[in-house]
Amino acid sequence: NTSAFKGGSCGITFNRMYHVNSQFGYFSDIEGDVSIIDFFLQQANGIPESQIENFGLTGLAYQTFLINPITTDPNGNPINNPTQYDSFVLGFPFQNETVTSEGRISQTSVSYGANFLNKFFVGAGLGLSSVIYNQRKNYREEFFDEPLLNSTIDERLSMSGFGANINLGVIFKPIDQLNLGINFQSPTWYNFNEEYEARMVNNFDNFFFEEENITLGTEEAQTPITIGNYNLNTPLRLSGGATLFIGKSGFISADIDYLDYSKSTINSRDFNATADNQQIRSLYGQTLNYRVGGEFRFDIWRLRGGYGFYGDPFVNSNFDRSTQQFSGGFGVRLKAMYFDFALSSTNFRQLYNSFPVEEGGFNIGPFTEIRNNITTGTMTFGFNF
Repeated sequence: NTSAFKGGSCGITFNRMYHVNSQFGYFSDIEGDVSIIDFFLQQANGIPESQIENFGLTGLAYQTFLINPITTDPNGNPINNPTQYDSFVLGFPFQNETVTSEGRISQTSVSYGANFLNKFFVGAGLGLSSVIYNQRKNYREEFFDEPLLNSTIDERLSMSGFGANINLGVIFKPIDQLNLGINFQSPTWYNFNEEYEARMVNNFDNFFFEEENITLGTEEAQTPITIGNYNLNTPLRLSGGATLFIGKSGFISADIDYLDYSKSTINSRDFNATADNQQIRSLYGQTLNYRVGGEFRFDIWRLRGGYGFYGDPFVNSNFDRSTQQFSGGFGVRLKAMYFDFALSSTNFRQLYNSFPVEEGGFNIGPFTEIRNNITTGTMTFGFNF
């Protein structure tokens, strides 16, 4: 074949890109500095009483007497449709919470690659992603010497979505021992459907609420199931890498990614996403991810090792959310079959905020640090024919 084009190939692949199946929680035997009631008061102030029942958890707090409207002014005159609220529960609670999450992102890709002069290898692919995610939260506060004995909030979030992206890549082989590559992955354009509901149960110590002439015992309320639809565009990714082959003894490979998470955007016909997009631009920034690894070959044996670092997408934060990944493995190559075993360890930290309470420009709500160490083993058998 004397032409520049030496041939090509096409493929269809299925890959589970992300998987989560986790449960974490905390229990404190020390009274907290704030209560979720403080959060509800901050959220409620400015909302007319005639509308507050429509405001999610804050509406539930109103319906179950955690917060109550201020119905008279300082002179004792009645206020029509008040917009300010307070609570007769004044103490600090013991707090505990459990969060359970499960879900995955899977991608099916259709791709084509072409070989030119055995020096340039050009590829393109279309990726189709599916997303399923479910989360349940159970938050509880317990009080002593207060009209309220305890308060429990159950939340359920269910999401499903579909996305698409485009990949373009080029590998250049200046010499037989060296590969140089660049890759562009477009933003992934997702469409999500979401369901949310919440339930609140407050147990009062038969407290007589004089303003409404009622004795409070077990008070509970539940939101309707809220259904929403929105689009999410994730950031594009630019990658570059190189692989050096050391004869037939093995190879060393390294690559780096650039992403700008602040370029993610949300839009929806169901709600105004302006505030969400402003939050994305203020919280997120640029990151670099890099990976390095290699394989050593001796006779029928293969020995491998690698390291990956994924940068913290948050800006102006003193908490490090970067991820490190260590991997190793070995394999055996025979004439008719091969065997491989790999072990990887992924380590990262998360900072979970149960609810925000603003004071002096700072969030003084309760934070929980979560340290993750995920170890995965993979065993592969293959047959040559």
